[in-house]
Amino acid sequence: MTRAIRIEPLSRAAFAPFGDVLDTEGAPDRMINQGLCGRFHDRARLDFANGRAGVSLFQAEPRSLPLMLDMVERHPLGSQAFVPMSLDPFLVIVAPDQAGKPGRPRAFLTAPGQGINFHRGTWHGVLTPLAEPGLFAVIDRIGEGSNLEEHRFETPYRVLAG
Repeated sequence: MTRAIRIEPLSRAAFAPFGDVLDTEGAPDRMINQGLCGRFHDRARLDFANGRAGVSLFQAEPRSLPLMLDMVERHPLGSQAFVPMSLDPFLVIVAPDQAGKPGRPRAFLTAPGQGINFHRGTWHGVLTPLAEPGLFAVIDRIGEGSNLEEHRFETPYRVLAG
C-alpha cells in the first residue's frame, strides 16, 4: 500500500518552514559592477556547527514521475543548499519534524533557475533532478561528526504531478 502526495509549485511562503528559495524574484537589492550586475543579496541562511562551508558538485541521475518516496534524510549539523547548474526544474521533497521523526512529506517543483537551501535539521528527500544533466552545486557543512540521519517510511509515498 502507498500514500500519495501531489507536487506543488515552489514558493517562498510555502517553503519557509523548511528553508530558503534561491532565485532572482523581484528587483535586485543593489546594482554593482558599474551598474551592469544586479546583486540579490544574502538569499540563504547558511548554518554550520563545528565545521565550515564547502562547495561540492553533484551529478544525479534524473528521475521520472510518479516517484516512490520511501526515505528522507536530514543534516543536524548544517544547512544544505542545492543550486542547479542548468535551467531545468527539479523536485524538492521536505517533511516537518514531529518529535524527531518526519511528518507528512510535501513535494515542490522548482521553476527554471531556482535553487533551495534546507535549514539545518530539515527532513528532506534526496537530490531529485527530472532532466539531464542533473548537475548541481551543493553548499553544505564540511567537518567532523555525524551529519546524516535517515528515516525509512513503513508505508512509502507516491509522488504525483500536481
